Amino acid sequence: MAKKNIKKSKRFSIKIFILFIIFEIFITAITAPFIIFHGPFKNVKRTLVGSAMTTLSHQYIAKLFLSEEEINKILSEDKVDTILQNRNDMLKFSNKHDSKIERFDIDGKKFKGYMILIHDPTRVKVGFSTKLGIAGELTSQIAENNESIAAINGGGFSDKSSDGSTWTGTGGKPVGLLMSNGVIKHNDIKDENKKEDVMALTSSGMLLVGPHSLNEMKELGVKEAISFEPALVVNGQGTIKSGDGGWGIAPRTAIGQRKDGAILMLVIDGRQVRSVGATLKDVQDIMLEYGAYNATNLDGGSSSTMYYDGEVINNPCDPLGERAVPSVIYVK
Repeated sequence: MAKKNIKKSKRFSIKIFILFIIFEIFITAITAPFIIFHGPFKNVKRTLVGSAMTTLSHQYIAKLFLSEEEINKILSEDKVDTILQNRNDMLKFSNKHDSKIERFDIDGKKFKGYMILIHDPTRVKVGFSTKLGIAGELTSQIAENNESIAAINGGGFSDKSSDGSTWTGTGGKPVGLLMSNGVIKHNDIKDENKKEDVMALTSSGMLLVGPHSLNEMKELGVKEAISFEPALVVNGQGTIKSGDGGWGIAPRTAIGQRKDGAILMLVIDGRQVRSVGATLKDVQDIMLEYGAYNATNLDGGSSSTMYYDGEVINNPCDPLGERAVPSVIYVK
């Protein structure tokens, strides 16, 4: 009789323990967001808000717990300075048309990624989806269509229908400017004198970053361009002097140029156990470490992809793998 009571007691204790664990998980799930968004952990809150608000599909995470005014205040605490490229201080390099490409592994405390170094900047071009305006294509697909040795995803895009009412998820409609081989493939910037943030390359391979007008780019002989922001390094100076840049932690893609003209193309994996992601400040610091004189951020998140020597070498965070995009930057 005593043995039966002991067994019942053990079963009862195990049930109580399991119920306690479930209760703790439930309470933690409910209270954790309030502790994060309204507690004393300012850096955690700032990072989460930045990460949520720079995505199309996860902004509700911040909006559910904070007012628009609170969100804007948090985002304004991380400032990215606007530094204009000075025409008198633009790079002057002698292009030796070196065909060499180097690859480096990036290994940070909370992220992993890849950098490729292209010695001849005139080999770097802007590619685009063959279904531009309707649907995007994979970075690897656009790269192979252009018979390129390497490529990274490029500019931003709208994933909404033409009337802006529904989400389409096709990645086919670019935002801002898209120029390839001197031909404008898309442009929704009506004022040709208005300065907008771009990544652009002249016929000589000089990289332009930050605010430039279309007329200014024409004067400088720009042949390749896409719209995105922010510029991270301008004239050898980092644009983020305090904070982390305000865009949270995420997968990142960026491009830069050294003083000798060599192009740096960077992708950081994110939203994974082995690589959580990087802040804009992290990307800026990596670019400076590798000698960038000018550099800019490109579209990140689930778009971040690097193709090299016939395969995708990073781990895109989308569950389906690569995401369809309208534009890439490739190496011919």
